[in-house]
Amino acid sequence: MKVEQVIIIGAGPAGLATAIQLKRYGVNPLLFERGEAGGLLWNANLVENYLGFPLGIPGPDLVSLFVRQAQHLSIAVTPEEVIELGYEQEMFQVRSVQASYSSRLVVIATGTKPQRLTDLSIPADVAERIFYEVYELLQAEGKYIVIVGSGDAAFDYALNLSRKNRITILNRGAQTRCLPLLWERAQNVSTITYQARTAVTRLMKDHPDGILLDCQGPAGGLQFHADYMVGAIGRVAQVDFLPETFLQQAPALEEQGVLYRIGDVKNGIYRQTAIAVGEGVMTAMKIYRRLKETR
Repeated sequence: MKVEQVIIIGAGPAGLATAIQLKRYGVNPLLFERGEAGGLLWNANLVENYLGFPLGIPGPDLVSLFVRQAQHLSIAVTPEEVIELGYEQEMFQVRSVQASYSSRLVVIATGTKPQRLTDLSIPADVAERIFYEVYELLQAEGKYIVIVGSGDAAFDYALNLSRKNRITILNRGAQTRCLPLLWERAQNVSTITYQARTAVTRLMKDHPDGILLDCQGPAGGLQFHADYMVGAIGRVAQVDFLPETFLQQAPALEEQGVLYRIGDVKNGIYRQTAIAVGEGVMTAMKIYRRLKETR
């Protein structure tokens, strides 16, 4: 089995930035991505704090530029899902659905996954109309979509989808948790309505094609007849492929400088493209320095 110098798991902004900087040093990492390169940026309505775009740039457009830059440097993305990562005898063992790989250095840049609506029973006949990532609905037009959540993601999703659809945002609490800028913009869009203190209590199939949402609001029960529902109640680190034994080893491996966790997978509320890209470049610089010292 060939031993790779560096394996990067995840081709979002952090993983791509790491790969691009390593390539500049003459290091060819093996870069894995189970889906589309770009990560959470596919959901972003408008990225306004990434330098170089004074008017902002839609997330998918920024992804396109990142991918073009990687392709220009002949960086290939391996379209495989990593299902397990282990470490023994000073070597990482990376297992994907298709094959197994070994490497001396690993970068985990797997980002986040959405929190599921676990307190709500979702019948099988409506499951296909429940979404957690907005990019899956970007082609929808003339639909009525209910978004559950009150943070930046919920309002950003609403602004994104409201160009072609009617949107209702349901917040089970009294206060929003989004940026004031997003709140102001949503209030100025006629196709977006907002309901505070409103919780979904039951979902049912709504004929011919749709969802009936039973809700409890300030004035009592109410219903919404929607085409789709989007859950936007938060995100958690995407580390399903890491066994408990590896998670126990991880801090020591990071201290040794052979394992790096970067970007949204570890940044919690500080999920920003600029931060992820900066961490990717810095990580590549650290890796190159280590490779030079160990030659």
